[in-house]
Amino acid sequence: MPEESSRQAIIDEEHLKLLSIGYMISAGVSAFFSLFGLMYVFMGAAMGVALSHAPHAATNTSEPPPALFIWLFGGIGLVIFLLMIGIAALKLRVASCIKRRTSRTFCMVIAGISCLGVPYGTVLGVLSFIVLGRESVARLFNPAVASPPIS
Repeated sequence: MPEESSRQAIIDEEHLKLLSIGYMISAGVSAFFSLFGLMYVFMGAAMGVALSHAPHAATNTSEPPPALFIWLFGGIGLVIFLLMIGIAALKLRVASCIKRRTSRTFCMVIAGISCLGVPYGTVLGVLSFIVLGRESVARLFNPAVASPPIS
């Protein structure tokens, strides 16, 4: 029995280490893809500058697009950027919490959010639920609550 428990402890430690690495990689990928939101912001700004400096020909009866659409284009890009950077920061926090064995509930909530990132986020989220759902791992995260009472 003690051999089985030490074997399970080694497996749990390894799985938690792999989850932490997985969340760090996922955070890096999310931060990289957030740059596409910034690309939309810069494209909106470039369109605004280009259209404000465009000469108005007398023969051209079409009017330039309203400034609202240009600001909307850049605003959507800014929202995408901020959302993706926020998700990347949360994933980095989860990696840190897993390393320190704290905030198991927070880790599971972010694992659920991570499941929305098909296919790799889903795999990471499901594996997080499997590992963090084990009783032996729950004891690692909160040894005072999960340990049986001493009689």
